[in-house]
Amino acid sequence: MDRVAGEGELVVRVRAVGVTLPAIRRARNGEAPGGEVAGEVIGIGPGVSGWAVGDRVVALPFGGAYADEVAVPAAFAERIPDDASFVRAVALVRSGHVALGVLAAAALRPGESVLVTAAASGVGHLLVQAARKGGAGRVVAVAGRGKADFLYGLGADEVRTYAGVAAGEPVDVVLDGAGGDVLPAALGAVRPGGRLIYFSSGGGTVAAYDLLAGAKTITGFAMAHFARDHPREYAEHGRRLWTMDLDVRVHARLPLAEADRAHAIVEARENRGKVVLVP
Repeated sequence: MDRVAGEGELVVRVRAVGVTLPAIRRARNGEAPGGEVAGEVIGIGPGVSGWAVGDRVVALPFGGAYADEVAVPAAFAERIPDDASFVRAVALVRSGHVALGVLAAAALRPGESVLVTAAASGVGHLLVQAARKGGAGRVVAVAGRGKADFLYGLGADEVRTYAGVAAGEPVDVVLDGAGGDVLPAALGAVRPGGRLIYFSSGGGTVAAYDLLAGAKTITGFAMAHFARDHPREYAEHGRRLWTMDLDVRVHARLPLAEADRAHAIVEARENRGKVVLVP
């Protein structure tokens, strides 16, 4: 073992790495990507209890995820069931936490209509399913061209392209994981009095008057804040993810040496589900 676990840390032998847009942006800036990893505990730092060497884990390192070994905060580590693969774990847990957290922020009521942007992404394809299981009466999925069959197969009632985000019937709730230029159009898809949950790292702005005129609300969602401020709900989500029978799709499983190729797939939004790197 080359890495040494510091205070409150575990060292994990990495078996799978989830590729995310925030991690790609950090890599483009010359930083060591963090993100999400799955593997086995091989080192336990001072102040850490409840873990043993050999435990199977999915975790969130703040940097250095693209490696054979990585140190992770024990507070951001969760056990993987014995019958689950590392690839499935890294495709499910972090993205699933975001999906369930976003729905919690939306306070979805039974029968409400929901629109999900970036619906074919690692988070989005789980969010489409979780919204349905959470009681949505109608689920509209928004993605790039050529992904309609994929999204209908996950249970979407309607599929729109980005050019037509607000072209159809307005919805009660928009869950926007795309951001940027999509955000104003996504707000336009919200019915008067409805709400939008924004969880993209892609930026974007809207006119305050558009909120006033339509009596609409926007709520920002960040996983770090949710995990810190709602630890019990976060822990319950972690347990639920393994029992929800979600159809977890892995678009590509690539060697770690092909990280650039994996990044290109995600940046071009070609993926249908999660892109995973394997050391």
